[in-house]
Amino acid sequence: MIRKPVFFLVCFLMTGYFTLAQKVKYKDLYLLLNAKEYAKAEPFLKKYLKDNDDNPNAFLFMGIIYQEKVNKADVLKQTEIFISNADSAVIFYDKANKTITEREIRRNDDYYEAYKRRDLRTGDFGIKLSDIQFDLEKRIQGLKEKKDRVKSLKEYYVTAEMEYQIANARFKKVQDAYPGLKEYYMQSDEKTVSLLKHIMDAFDSSTNAFTNYKSTSQLLGKTGYNQVLDLQEIKDFKKDGIDLTDFTNDDLRLWDYKRWGKTQMDILENEIGPIRDYLVAIDIEINKLRAKVKKDSVSVRDDIKTILQRPLLIQLKKYDSDPLPLSVFAMKVAELDYISQCISNRKLKDSLNLNVRLLAVKSELKSVNALDSLCSVLTGKDLEKEGQNYKHFITNAYGTLDVLKNLIKTTKEYADREKIKKQKEWEARINSLKWVVSAADSIPLFTEGVSSKSKFKPLVVIPDDFTIGLKYADSVTTGYFFSITPSRIPDIKATFPITAAGFKKRNLPIIKGLATRDDKKQVYFALIYSEAKNKDKFTAVIAKIYRTDGLSWSHTYQFDMIPASLLYIPDGAELSVKITSPAGDSKIIVIDKAGKQVQ
Repeated sequence: MIRKPVFFLVCFLMTGYFTLAQKVKYKDLYLLLNAKEYAKAEPFLKKYLKDNDDNPNAFLFMGIIYQEKVNKADVLKQTEIFISNADSAVIFYDKANKTITEREIRRNDDYYEAYKRRDLRTGDFGIKLSDIQFDLEKRIQGLKEKKDRVKSLKEYYVTAEMEYQIANARFKKVQDAYPGLKEYYMQSDEKTVSLLKHIMDAFDSSTNAFTNYKSTSQLLGKTGYNQVLDLQEIKDFKKDGIDLTDFTNDDLRLWDYKRWGKTQMDILENEIGPIRDYLVAIDIEINKLRAKVKKDSVSVRDDIKTILQRPLLIQLKKYDSDPLPLSVFAMKVAELDYISQCISNRKLKDSLNLNVRLLAVKSELKSVNALDSLCSVLTGKDLEKEGQNYKHFITNAYGTLDVLKNLIKTTKEYADREKIKKQKEWEARINSLKWVVSAADSIPLFTEGVSSKSKFKPLVVIPDDFTIGLKYADSVTTGYFFSITPSRIPDIKATFPITAAGFKKRNLPIIKGLATRDDKKQVYFALIYSEAKNKDKFTAVIAKIYRTDGLSWSHTYQFDMIPASLLYIPDGAELSVKITSPAGDSKIIVIDKAGKQVQ
């Protein structure tokens, strides 16, 4: 409790009564010091010591004042001030320790009341020089140790923060070097790996320094700081790991650069590296198959089936959804598939079955279209940009990007030529199916669009079965029947005379045909009639054809109504002809096996 004289002295100081201009009396100043009004007493004490350098008690209090400043200083933000005050406190404590004597204590025992103790031997209260000296030496030793620890604390703190900033800067360097994660993985090289190691080294140095910082902080006791390290995982390469943090925060959140670096090192060394080498190996494998096709002229379709399904190639898509090498492989495999298809189809193209030939050309056209499409995909890519991602592949498989570009260009030109060639072949095969070929004649298997110059005029076409019609040659009209075979060379053919005047070429719009056969395709009937009446009758010509013997007979008939349908009854070998009128009346005409009208 402050005594009244001290109270009044404080009041004087506050009102300016006691100023630095006045001569300071230590006994008055002591009252302020004893009351622990150090902030107010300090300037006067300094003035006093400037004029008086032989007062041990003044040295003591000056040391206490500096020690109080040491205790209040921020160990991280005011480290230099802390060390300076600690040094000053040690200096003044040392001066006090060297100048305090028994005589000093006897003369100014009031100044040293804080050291008064009961003597355990005599029971009397007193002040011992040894107690004062022990206290001062302890203070000096404590300040020196604290100063050293604070220096270490600050060094560890600065190192932890600085190394983290270095790790952050190096991470940003990696981050800024690539537009995205795909480019980072695909373009990474030895420099990238080296930089990753430097990032991890810096982060290790930071966390090691922080561990030492925490240990030193515990030795110091209360420092005003209690940072707890909270490592944050880097999940998004382009967004995470960028911002720094204030290392004085208790909740110290740091990006875990080491964890990220180890993950990346593992990916680059155990996944990306093997994939790069594998891409080159696959290209070599495809080239060997191409050489085999050219040398031996054999299909390699079985060998190429699973090339693009290899696990490492599929794994590559995890890092690049549309890898350039896979597009190149797809193009080269498609070319091999097309060439192999052509080789495999050689026997098919020799087949007499035109449908088989057509299917062969169709398969080739499908393959070359696939090749052309894949070439177009590659020509549409930004090869300069994509080439940056696959330097290892391009360099080891092709030497330069220009060589790869030329391969794509020549393959596309080849696909274009083959596509035109196969398209024409396809059209020719389609067209060949539209005709029956008999000797030097080609008989159309279509009724619409038949050329006016053609001497054959089909009236009935039953797909893949038979056709009937009229042939006009040298002013002679004849009926014809041809079977439709896969080779389009008929195995059944017959012609029969058409003598009635109503079947001239000019009457074709009103000339119609009907046909039927037995279920076993052994007996056929062809009926050709005119819709125009001749003496109130409708003229019709009927021909009977056997598979084995050809034309059996043909006769001309006069019907009351227009023929509408035919029905062959094998049991009686009779042909029923249904005739109808526009009014809806109908009648059945029966013709026996010899062609005679029964009813």
